[in-house]
Amino acid sequence: MNPVVGLDVAKGESQVQAFSDKSKPYGKSFSMKHTREELDQFIGFLKEIEEVTGQVPMVILESTGHYHSPIVQCMEEHEILYILLNPIISYQAKKSSLRKVKTDVIDAYQLCVLYYKEDFEPHKNRGIQLLNLRNLSRQQEIVTNMYVEVKLHFHTILDQVFPEYRKVFGDLYSKVSLSMLKEYPTSEAILTAGESRLVESVMEFCPRRSGQWAREKAKKIMDSASRNPFQKVVYESHLINLRMYIDLLFHYQGHLSDLEGRIVALANEVEEYKIIQSIPGIGEKIAATIISEIGEIDRFNHPKKLVAFAGVDPSVHSSGKFTATINHITKRGSSRLRHSLYLAVLCGIRSSRNKKLKAFYDKKKSEGKPAKVAIVACINKLLHWIYALLKRKETFLDLA
Repeated sequence: MNPVVGLDVAKGESQVQAFSDKSKPYGKSFSMKHTREELDQFIGFLKEIEEVTGQVPMVILESTGHYHSPIVQCMEEHEILYILLNPIISYQAKKSSLRKVKTDVIDAYQLCVLYYKEDFEPHKNRGIQLLNLRNLSRQQEIVTNMYVEVKLHFHTILDQVFPEYRKVFGDLYSKVSLSMLKEYPTSEAILTAGESRLVESVMEFCPRRSGQWAREKAKKIMDSASRNPFQKVVYESHLINLRMYIDLLFHYQGHLSDLEGRIVALANEVEEYKIIQSIPGIGEKIAATIISEIGEIDRFNHPKKLVAFAGVDPSVHSSGKFTATINHITKRGSSRLRHSLYLAVLCGIRSSRNKKLKAFYDKKKSEGKPAKVAIVACINKLLHWIYALLKRKETFLDLA
């Protein structure tokens, strides 16, 4: 016998369907809450199937973001093998039916049927260290996007309160710049305080700089206040929003700085991190993202599988005598990995940092390839290098 248990995972609960063998459902489908008690009952149910069939049942479920995490952790604690399926595969299998029916019971049933049709490999557990690195890298991306959004709202308010302030400091988002703006948000507040008070404030917020620098900045602030078209702020709500966005900018800057420090510290403990960084054009942040998204290189037995995982493999369309000549990349893999590789290629070919990659890019351009096509080819080439380096545990030699 070849028993299998299909799980249709949802938020907080799953639908369970068991098969003792091909075309032989075992009992009725039932619902299971993601609580410790019901998860323990599920483990007992798996042991019951093992006693009846004489074989340890395989569990098959779809990858559903974080909803499947309680079940996966429970099964790993009990050393139960499971198949974590890409939802695209199960969706395509469901489309093979002529009937248009969608219920949790049928989905769990179809997962069991799919198990007997295909030859799936059990899910390979990833190292906790690399998963922690991946979680921190993804969180950094989320916080960065939130930070950028706050910046946009901050610009909108600044345009309605003090647009000339942008020209005062080289970095508008530096600590001294935002602190001064929070303390003196209007032309009226600046002109009332006077230049000498501004010098003191600049020195207070940035004590490491010289007095001469503080006087120059104070003079620039005074000049910008006199040029400001909004000499008086009509809407008090703008000032409230401005201070709120400055506080949020400080808040996100602190979180991003903390995340960056933790990512670098964790990445330095991983051997593969230094190997990836040996490739010209790949810095700390990109290296951390690449290694955390790829995970253990042993998961891939061929470089083409790594290319497919990144979603830069070409799509194929052929029907009858027609074969498409213009094919886009599939983009079905990790978007974060793909974006990091794109940035790595751009950094590598600019100023010829990576001589081998730049030579390969120029070769593709000389063949008449458009710039984006040449860059995708470089990403493909870079993935082959990464695969070889990680497999051999060697550093990159740029001898072109």
